[in-house]
Amino acid sequence: MVNLTYGALLTSSDGSVSFEPLGTDILATLSGNTSAFDPGDIAWVLTSAALIVFMLPGLGYLYSGLARRKNALSMLFLSLVSLGIVSFQWFFIGYSLVFSESGGSFFGDGRNVGFRQVLERPVPETNGKLPEIVFATYQLMFACLVPAVLLGAAAERSRILPALIFIFCWTTLCYDMLAHWIWSVNGWAYKWGILDIDAGGVPVEIASGTAGLAYSYFIGKRRGYGTERVAFKPSNVGHVVLGTVFLWVGWLGFNGGSCFAASLKAAMAVFVTNLAGSVGGIVWLIMDFRLERKWSMVGFCTGAIAGLVAITPAAGFVGAPAGALIGLVSAAVSNLSTRLKVSMRVDDPMDIFAVHALAGVVGVLMTGLFAQSSVAANDGFSQIDGGWLDHNYIQFAKQIVWALVGLGYTFVVTYAIMFVINLIPGCHFRSTEEAEIVGMDEVELGEFVADYAFHHRDLEGLFDPNELSRFNSATVFHLTSMAPRSYTRPSQHQHQQGGGGLPPTMPRGGAAVADAMENGEGNGNGNEKERPRSTSRGRTRSKSRNRNSNTIRASTPSGMDRVDEIHSSSSADEFELKKLASSANTTTNWTQSSVDSSDYGQKRE
Repeated sequence: MVNLTYGALLTSSDGSVSFEPLGTDILATLSGNTSAFDPGDIAWVLTSAALIVFMLPGLGYLYSGLARRKNALSMLFLSLVSLGIVSFQWFFIGYSLVFSESGGSFFGDGRNVGFRQVLERPVPETNGKLPEIVFATYQLMFACLVPAVLLGAAAERSRILPALIFIFCWTTLCYDMLAHWIWSVNGWAYKWGILDIDAGGVPVEIASGTAGLAYSYFIGKRRGYGTERVAFKPSNVGHVVLGTVFLWVGWLGFNGGSCFAASLKAAMAVFVTNLAGSVGGIVWLIMDFRLERKWSMVGFCTGAIAGLVAITPAAGFVGAPAGALIGLVSAAVSNLSTRLKVSMRVDDPMDIFAVHALAGVVGVLMTGLFAQSSVAANDGFSQIDGGWLDHNYIQFAKQIVWALVGLGYTFVVTYAIMFVINLIPGCHFRSTEEAEIVGMDEVELGEFVADYAFHHRDLEGLFDPNELSRFNSATVFHLTSMAPRSYTRPSQHQHQQGGGGLPPTMPRGGAAVADAMENGEGNGNGNEKERPRSTSRGRTRSKSRNRNSNTIRASTPSGMDRVDEIHSSSSADEFELKKLASSANTTTNWTQSSVDSSDYGQKRE
């Protein structure tokens, strides 16, 4: 039975303790021992937990803005649904595996399965500052966030059902193990003296980035990878900015709440977190400008995230100058590492490995250099030996071992989990070619991130809108019947009769066709030369006019095309579906639309 009351415990000069009923502390008596919890500390940690929830839709908006628009909603879906799946996993088994009072050095036991006995016990990981229910709620938000980060690797080609199963299994077998090793007082890394604040350099950042790399390797490259077909073009920069803002705000609670008290240490953690993110954004911005000679909103957001990632294991251990240096180094390393995926032959569309894993490694290692015992003691109870600044040179070696353990364990376990799930009937991770052409939003969800997407989506650009309105699903129209009554405009008909097949293009519109045709790259067989692109997640060059059509294209800062171009005479999606239909020996009747180009434009408007 829980015995709770409000008051204060006063200690006299002779060491005796008396009870003051007018105090504001929460007093809990458990097994004959009375503990006092400060409501201010509880309020701060619960508020920080709520701030972390903002990071989940923040990730979704970030990823949806970076993905092509026909896959945007699926990224929002995966980010938010992880909150529901991991919340149940944490209640059922996760918390017990990580923080059970009687756990071993490598994993916890079943003492708290179903949140049994999780309420008023003072948690030793917080030096007795918080009751267990508050601590468990706060730690839950970390667990929900990590799989949402790594699933950016699923962009544009992974099915949702196996990804949902993967979230539960990966959290149990990978995240829970890493978190127990470093954050539980029983874990081997905690006992060894490794420094990694409870916001998590290895369990959160390195684990998510490395798991994203393994996920990308397992499901393979997107169709057209290495060509302009999938050249980086954010579909909605506004969503990228919105997602970054949500992440930035949540990160303040992410690191500040990990001090487990409303203290000077928490204040310093919040300050250096914001500082590292700011410096990281500016550094990435400058590095992009030297190549593009234009300022990049996406570049600033990406650099800020790299800085926030790197400061995570160090927040609460380092001062402001070290925080600024960590933001600078992490942004520079991540920016230069975005081309690693080419050498590694992996399609990492969101640069998760460069921005999360490698920036996390920078943060973990630099914690071993700049951690100070005086900074950690700002909460009044933490005691550490510090890093190189405090002449504790062995700490840097420990941090190296910890980073390597996180990288190796995460990659192997992630790949093994995916291999097993992929063997389950109906749970193969990779989507079909047709689904990739149509888009994950239509095939997996049947919904779009905005209603205009249905009317102006990539696949539907060549079809009469009145004809399409007769179908309740574009997937049924395209995949079931393989578009038996596809429409072509007169300009297309002339082009086809001229002996040239429809040249392939980017799924977003005619930008790549304009450039490819201008350079003689389109051959109608889907083979294009790879053209050099920027080393970062910035813009691509664009031409102002397609020489083979009358379509004028607006040049935008992000290289994105106008909606009008979706209806250009060179639609890759219809072309690719036609190829798939032919390869499947499907007889398809391609007829010319009775609607001329001027009427078509009026109807579209």
